[in-house]
Amino acid sequence: MALQILLNFLLAFLWAAMNDTLELPTLIMGYIMGMIAIYVIRNFLPGSFYMIRFYRIIKLIVVFIRELVIANITVMKIVLKPKINVHPGFYAYPCELEEDWEVVLLSSLITLTPGTVVVAISDDYSKLYIHGVHLTDADEEIRGIKSSFENVIKEVGQP
Repeated sequence: MALQILLNFLLAFLWAAMNDTLELPTLIMGYIMGMIAIYVIRNFLPGSFYMIRFYRIIKLIVVFIRELVIANITVMKIVLKPKINVHPGFYAYPCELEEDWEVVLLSSLITLTPGTVVVAISDDYSKLYIHGVHLTDADEEIRGIKSSFENVIKEVGQP
């Protein structure tokens, strides 16, 4: 991926040099032309086309922002009720991610989402121990995390 990005920037500057200008529109056009050239020769370069991973990263950011907004609204509803009726609890989340950075990213995203905190990770990274402010059904919480964060992180981690 890094090689493809570097090659794309090199092609963009080569395009600008051939046009004898370093203006932004020329560089952007050179970058687009370089992206097309890299897409054409992608089978000869290591890894998959880098814009696919870029798309997956953007998708992860959008999913996180959506989950962040939903969690903030949920916590706000809990706090603003006249009588706070919460059911805090702990649950073990079975993690299927393989890479260390993927587990750390998942833990960080869960902790950054209001109402949940990762309090421990098992030694083999197969379980995350999570505290939820309002835990009505642990299985539902696990399904929610798997469908939102974990699946998208798996996509980002694919070569």
